[in-house]
Amino acid sequence: MFDQPTPREAQALIESQGLRFEPAFDDLVGLYEEGRLIACGARAGYVLKMLAIAPSHQGTDVLGALVTRLVQSGLAAGEDTLFVFTLPQNAASFQALNFRLLATHGRAALLEHGPGLEAYFAAHASQITPGRNGAVVVNGNPFSLGHLRLVEFAAERVDRLYLFVVREDRSVFPFEVRYRLAAEATAHLRNVTVLDTSRYAVSAGTFPAYFLKQLDEVAVAQMQIDLRLFALRIAPRFHIVARFVGHEPLCVTTAAYNQTMAEVLEAHDLQWVEVPRVEAGGSPISATRVRAAFAADDTETLRSLVPSTTLAFLQSPPARSIAERLRTQLKGA
Repeated sequence: MFDQPTPREAQALIESQGLRFEPAFDDLVGLYEEGRLIACGARAGYVLKMLAIAPSHQGTDVLGALVTRLVQSGLAAGEDTLFVFTLPQNAASFQALNFRLLATHGRAALLEHGPGLEAYFAAHASQITPGRNGAVVVNGNPFSLGHLRLVEFAAERVDRLYLFVVREDRSVFPFEVRYRLAAEATAHLRNVTVLDTSRYAVSAGTFPAYFLKQLDEVAVAQMQIDLRLFALRIAPRFHIVARFVGHEPLCVTTAAYNQTMAEVLEAHDLQWVEVPRVEAGGSPISATRVRAAFAADDTETLRSLVPSTTLAFLQSPPARSIAERLRTQLKGA
């Protein structure tokens, strides 16, 4: 019988299976037998997680029943594609439940259920052009002169540059704003195509630790999955031969991600190009500096940190609510 377990009850079963209990979820499902919790799992947005089955019921059809229930929950919530991280030896069990393997490395495998990656490629088919193409992936929170210089540098060295903007809405500036500012700032570059990453690069599905700014074994495994997915699936489809990144002197997580990227791309015959960070006032330009100046209403500093298109938005009425939210966050930090 399915029922919703208490967090404490679920945590006991999850941790007994060597998994980490994560209290942030949209749905928590438990399967009971004679009043005893024998399996549980959770869904956070489009990600299934914390799937745990009591040893007495492993190898039975309990996993199928649990996953089917969580998939139904996701579909009912409007998610057309669902992700799950699992151990590589469990991948076949999920494939039998109509999940497709996206990438695997070490002790982690990422699978998806639904139209997913192929639908993403189909949606962007008209924007894929042959050649020696490159990629830049940015969050752009917001788009700065540092981002612009990186894109300009990369665009000069490839036939077509794909500027992927992280779609995940976990930043101060909403995706729609970040995407528009990236497109406006690079509109003068004829060989740049701006795309969203959907769920397939630096997302809650491929690299959730990025948004928590944590660096541990889990984060390292997620980096590997995220980057192998790029190298094995995305790069070949977009004819990408090089990925460009800005040098990261400030964020430990991003610096580790860049170093892992260098190793993964080299292993798959892709070029990794690190570009020196642009400075202003003797310090590296970063989105963190931009947000601090924005919160302080420091227009003079902003002029040295962002393109005119970003500055125009930051001074517009729609940006006021973002500024207030940012000030509240900075006060609580």
